[in-house]
Amino acid sequence: MLIARTLNGLMAQGISTDRARELGQMGYMQWLGALPAEADYEYEAVRAYLAALDFIESDPAIAVFCRLLRDSLKYPLKPLTLALPKAKRRGGARTRRMSI
Repeated sequence: MLIARTLNGLMAQGISTDRARELGQMGYMQWLGALPAEADYEYEAVRAYLAALDFIESDPAIAVFCRLLRDSLKYPLKPLTLALPKAKRRGGARTRRMSI
């Protein structure tokens, strides 16, 4: 359920590379923050990666999300590059509706 909600929020085609990076990082932070405290990170990360695998080629934000998952598993002691997006207007609800 949690990963489905995260992936649904990341599905956006035709976005810039910078926006895909922002969305992918926010999706990772959302997913990570929603994990239960007693969760096995490695198990949950592999499960999330496998759920997202089919969308890597078609959705650039999901590709960023998956890269973060892979990096966190491959280099567990190395900090990930994560940042909140810079505040700016992006078109609001009208732009979101037109992207669907």
